[in-house]
Formats: sequence, structure tokens, C-alpha cells
Amino acid sequence: MSYIFLQHYWWLLVSLLGALLVFLMFVQGANSLIFSLGRNPQEYRMVVNSTGRKWEITFTTLVTFGGAFFASFPLFYSTSFGGAYWLWMVILFSFVLQAVSYEFQNKNGNLLGAKTFQWFLIINGILGPLLLGGAVATFFDGSNFLIDKMNITEGLQPVISRWANASNGLDALLDPWNLVFGFSVFFLARILGILYVINNVEHEEIRARGRRQLLINTVPFLILFLSFLVRTLLKDGYAYDPVTGVISMEAMKYLHNLLDMWYLTAILLVGVAFLLFAIIKTVMNKDYIRGIWPAGIGVVLAVLVLLLYAGWNNTAYYPSNVDLQSSLTIANSCSSEFTLGAMAVVSLFIPFVLAYIVYVWRAMDSKKIDSEEIEQEDAY
Repeated sequence: MSYIFLQHYWWLLVSLLGALLVFLMFVQGANSLIFSLGRNPQEYRMVVNSTGRKWEITFTTLVTFGGAFFASFPLFYSTSFGGAYWLWMVILFSFVLQAVSYEFQNKNGNLLGAKTFQWFLIINGILGPLLLGGAVATFFDGSNFLIDKMNITEGLQPVISRWANASNGLDALLDPWNLVFGFSVFFLARILGILYVINNVEHEEIRARGRRQLLINTVPFLILFLSFLVRTLLKDGYAYDPVTGVISMEAMKYLHNLLDMWYLTAILLVGVAFLLFAIIKTVMNKDYIRGIWPAGIGVVLAVLVLLLYAGWNNTAYYPSNVDLQSSLTIANSCSSEFTLGAMAVVSLFIPFVLAYIVYVWRAMDSKKIDSEEIEQEDAY
């Protein structure tokens, strides 16, 4: 395994984790619709109990995503997670609200009331997908940071990356195209959340409301996502010379990636087809409740390809809008060949971990959420 192969291999694994994270955001999507899918406290709890079975998997995947970046591309980790820390702190704070809400909303002596904590879940359901989508959009639109590797020799402050302004990441939200992609991820999370609740909650009224909400959220998602995709394919992109490492602007770079890596484009189209199939069949057939599975497969494939477009084919995956040569590539931001090689061996255990997750998932979902379960909880 050559160093170049290991760099591409680890960008593939990181991209896969990112794609799985977007799929698992169905937890946030469903939580943002608690008061739209439910109409009374019992129905609210059915929706919350459904997502409460899976929220740890989403949070664990988020942490694993950050950990994989730290191990394989440490310069990105120090630049983004260290420099844009206000953006990431807001994201993490919203997840803390989520954890507290699941733990305390139905505890005895809860002075704030269950609805207060349900609103905390809604806040996480809105902020989580929106801000994560905005952060991912910077892979295509760039961020305001500087890299100076010579600072490593500075005895007092050996920091090689720093943010170019005092916003520390919040300036990403000032770019309207970052917000466009952020809102597209938000509506996608709601679509996935609806499909999950339809599959997991055995309640006809909730399923009927979910199908209506599916149409309401699909339209803005398609408009926003297609707008971002077309604009990204037509705009100038960030290319680097694999020999010299020099980074330059290239007209329609991401369109070139789409055409050059045609095999990824085929996978992207398959992913989009799976997602649309799940939405259309769920809306058209009231007896079809398994839409979360083709939709989930489709989302993972589509997001995986988008992230590979951002990093493969000699593309700078984290562009700097302040200093073009500070932009990060999989070549100039990765760990050593020894580290990547050692971790590649460890990564062979990933299929076993995924098999365990599937087993636990099936065990948790062996019985659908219904009103009888809520009544039994109240009895205790």
C-alpha cells in the first residue's frame, strides 16, 4: 500500500463516516417534528421514545467522525475543530441539550415540565443538521484560515494554523450558499426522520401525518439541494498539483470531478434514485412503511460521493479564502505513512463493528412503538 493509496483510502473512510452521520441525523429530523407528528402528550412521547432508541448511535458517529479526522488528517482537525471552535461548540451544545432532554423530561420532580425538554429536542433537531450542513459546505466554499508550518519551530506558540478573524467559524454562516446547503441537510434530516417514525411507530394517525409532512419537506429539500449542486458544479474549484503541491483555481473543477470519476457519478445517481423511490412509494402506498431503508442507502451513497468529489482527483477539500496556498488537501494534511498504514490494519475490524450495530438495531426495533408501551410506562 503506497502513501498515496493510504491517503485516498482514509479519505474514503472519513467520507463514509460523514455519510453515515448524515443518515443518522434522522433522529434530529424526527425531533424537529415532534409537535407536527403528534397531537397530544402520548403521541409526543411515542415519537420521542422512537428516536430515543437511536440518539446515542448518532452522537457516537459524530465523535467517531471527529476522531477519524484527528487520526488521519490532523491538520484539518487542528484547523477546523481548533480554529472554528465557536461553530463546533454550538453544534456540541445542541447535542448536550438533546442528551439532557432524553434523560430528564419524564423524571419525577421535573420542575420544567416535559414540554420544555421536548423543545430542547426541537432546538437540537434544527441546529444540529443546519450547522453540520453549513460546516460541510465549507469543503466546497472555503473558510477563513491561515497555515504556516514554520510556526512549529516557535517555542512560545508552536501553532501552525489559526483563524483569520475573531468569529472562529461563525463566519461560515454569513455565506448564503453554506446556509443553502445547511437547510437542505435540515430538510433531508426531516425526510429521513419521517420515514423512520413511519417505520418504527405503530400509530395510523402519526403515519398519516408523516406522509403529509413528507411532501411538505421534500419540495424545499429538492430546490435547495439542486440549487447548491448546480452552482457548485459550475463554479471555480480548488485544484492542486500532485507533484509541486501548488494550489490553483480551476474553472468548473467539481464538474470535471463528476466527469472524470464517472463511476462515482453513477453511484450518486443510484443514491438519488433510492431516496426518491422511498419518498414516492411511501406517499403513494399507505401500507408501505419500510422507506427508511432505501432512503438510508441512497443518502449514504449520495453524501459519500459528494465528499469524495471534495477530496479526490487532486482537489483541495478544505480551501482557504484568505490564502490559497493554505488550503488543505489529502496530501498536505494527512498523518505519516506509518500512522495511516497502522490504522489501515485496525480499520479491517470495521465490518465487525457494523455487524454488531445492525444486530443491536434489530434487537431494539424488534417491537414497534405503540400506545400500549406508553401506557405501561405511565403505570410504572
